[in-house]
Amino acid sequence: MHPFVALMRRYCIDYTNTHDQSVCDSIMEPDYVVHIGGFDLPRDVLYKPAVADLFERAPGLGLVVHEFVLNGARLCMRFSEHAAMPTSAGTAFACWRGIGLYQWNGTRLTENWVEQDHLAMHHQLADGVAHELEPPHLDPWVGTEPVPADEGAEAITRAWLEAGELADASWTQIDDTAPGSPWQPAVETTTIRIDDLFSAGPRVPFHITVTGAYTGAIPGVPAEHAGAEVTLPVSGIAEVRDGRVDAVRAVTSRAAVRYQLTGASPI
Repeated sequence: MHPFVALMRRYCIDYTNTHDQSVCDSIMEPDYVVHIGGFDLPRDVLYKPAVADLFERAPGLGLVVHEFVLNGARLCMRFSEHAAMPTSAGTAFACWRGIGLYQWNGTRLTENWVEQDHLAMHHQLADGVAHELEPPHLDPWVGTEPVPADEGAEAITRAWLEAGELADASWTQIDDTAPGSPWQPAVETTTIRIDDLFSAGPRVPFHITVTGAYTGAIPGVPAEHAGAEVTLPVSGIAEVRDGRVDAVRAVTSRAAVRYQLTGASPI
């Protein structure tokens, strides 16, 4: 088992799925920071309290790993979280996707750029109808091997991201939109900042921040907000084939956009 994967096994099983926050200090450096939904969460000051609140609201919350993308120095985890949570109508179930890009120093985690589809979670809890949970990886711990980085794939992906068309690929899975179905972006892109990006062969995980006009595509946001300038954080994994980005999985923080426009909780 690769040591980075072994560390993430502790992160997923001993920490997240066991709800044991005493593990944090042994797997995360004191200056570890999580970037999510446009917020920066230092380990002790903001990250731990936020997780404690989530565990209290969802005492049965679990995490399943769908895949790791690993080059040895960097790792990306594509995952889902699932839980039962209290609502005004009683207990409801939800599952939602996430993609996180992790840095480590060979011993502990140092930084994480991650997005989760919290808007899909909110809608499932409100509707009382949970989405189908994608099957987990059969064995991401033993089944993940590092693949060397590819600078060419990184350059192609950077140019594709800067073009501002996230759905410009032969195959896409963005947020809770079914593969092959039209995706409605929440933001009309004006500028893109690339926050993090690395490669493992032809696969290129990335985190970007999109700035642009709100399109009106988020249910429950009043129509008068259309056209307002907002920022949209996005995590994804691009796959390069034949000199172009051919496939992409991505999670956009639509809940962060809703928060900017209405003040509704982004988590």
